[in-house]
Amino acid sequence: MTDLVIIGGGPAGMSAAIAAYESGIRDILILERDSRLGGILGQCIHNGFGLHRFGEELTGPEYAWRYEEKVRAMNIPFKLGTMVLDINENKVITATNEDDGIFQIEAKAIILAMGCRERSKGALNIAGTRPAGIYSAGTAQKFVNIEGYMPGKNVVILGSGDIGLIMARRMTLEGAKVHAVCELMPYSGGLARNIEQCLNDFGIPLKLSHTVVEIHGKERLEGVTIAKVDENRRPIAETREYIPCDTLLLSVGLIPENELSKSAGVALDRVTSGAIVDQDRQTNIEGVYACGNVLHVHDLVDYVSEEAEIAGKSAAAYIKGEKCDAVSVDIKTDGRIRYTVPQKITQDKDISVYFRVSDVFRNVTVAVYKNGEKVFSKKRPKVAPGEMESIKLSKNIFAGASELEFRLEQN
Repeated sequence: MTDLVIIGGGPAGMSAAIAAYESGIRDILILERDSRLGGILGQCIHNGFGLHRFGEELTGPEYAWRYEEKVRAMNIPFKLGTMVLDINENKVITATNEDDGIFQIEAKAIILAMGCRERSKGALNIAGTRPAGIYSAGTAQKFVNIEGYMPGKNVVILGSGDIGLIMARRMTLEGAKVHAVCELMPYSGGLARNIEQCLNDFGIPLKLSHTVVEIHGKERLEGVTIAKVDENRRPIAETREYIPCDTLLLSVGLIPENELSKSAGVALDRVTSGAIVDQDRQTNIEGVYACGNVLHVHDLVDYVSEEAEIAGKSAAAYIKGEKCDAVSVDIKTDGRIRYTVPQKITQDKDISVYFRVSDVFRNVTVAVYKNGEKVFSKKRPKVAPGEMESIKLSKNIFAGASELEFRLEQN
C-alpha cells in the first residue's frame, strides 16, 4: 500500500508531489511515461513561463527544472518510462515498464496529472487527400526544438491556439515562410501577448473567421484552399483562396487525457472534458484527485502549479484524515461563462474559482448569485476565451446555499 500515487510527472504532477510532501506525506510515488520529468515543458524552449510563480521569465525547461530540483532534493521517488494501463474503483493501479514488467500498486490516494493531447486532423473533416506535411503544432514543435528537423519551408497554420502562435514565430525564426494563421472563430484562441509577440512582431497575418476547406497534393502537401466563414461557421464559396505550401500545422484545441479517469469511473464534465471536481480537486471518487491540463486546459503553467498544490495539500489532508465541515453547493453558469472549476463545493472554507468565457466581452461584471440574490461582483474591462479568469470567494458568500450561479453582466 502506497499513501499517494501521482500519475504524470509534468508541472502538475511535480507540484502536487511537492505540496503533499510539504504537508507531511512521505510515502509518495510519481509515475511518468516519458523518459524524463517535466512533461510538455521540455520542448517549450520559448520564454514567458514563471512570471506569476517566480516573478521572472523562464523557458519551459527552466520552469520544469525548478520543480524537478525540489522533487530530487526531497527524495520523492519516481518511475520513468512507466505507462499506467488501468485504475480501478478500489484505487489499484496497473502499470508497466521495462524493469518491472506489469505490476500493480494499491494507493490510499491518487492524483491524476496526465495532461492533455492535441486534436488531430481526423477530427476536422477537411476535404482532400492525405499527403505528408500535415502535423499538429506540438509535433512540429518537438521536431524543431528536440529532434532538430524542419517540417517544411512554406507553412499555413490552422487554429490560433498558443502552440500555433508560438510555432508561427519559431518556424519564421528558423527560416520558413508562414503565409497565414487561419482561425475559424471571430476571435483568437491564444493569449493577447502571443498574438503581439508571435504574429504582429513578425508581420504574420491572422485571418479570423477563416478555415481550411481543401487540402491539395498526393505524396506531399502542395497547397491548401482557405475560405472565410459566415456566422454559422459555414465556408463562403466566393471567398475561397488557394495558398501554395508544403506544411500545414494544426493548432485546433487540446483534449484532456482522461482514458484512465474513465476506467476508474471518474465522472467527466461535458464542457471541459475533464473530471467534475470540488474545491479540493477531488473527483466523485473519494481519494482520487485531478489537476492541471487533465482537469481543464490552462493557458499559463503558473496556474497549473497553483492548482496542483491544492490537489497535493488536499490529498495529504485526506490521507491524514483531516476534514472541514461539509457543505453541498453546486456551481452553475449562464452560458456566457462556459464553465467553472470547481463545479461544486463540498467543504466550508474559502475557495478560488477558475472560469472561461464563451466570447470576447468588454466592460463586464462577474456576478455570483445565491438564491437569486447577488452576493459577489467584480468588474473586468475585457474577458476572452483564450485567457482563463479566476476569483476568490470567502466561505460566508456561499453559507447556507445549495447552488451558486455565475453570470457575466454587461456594465
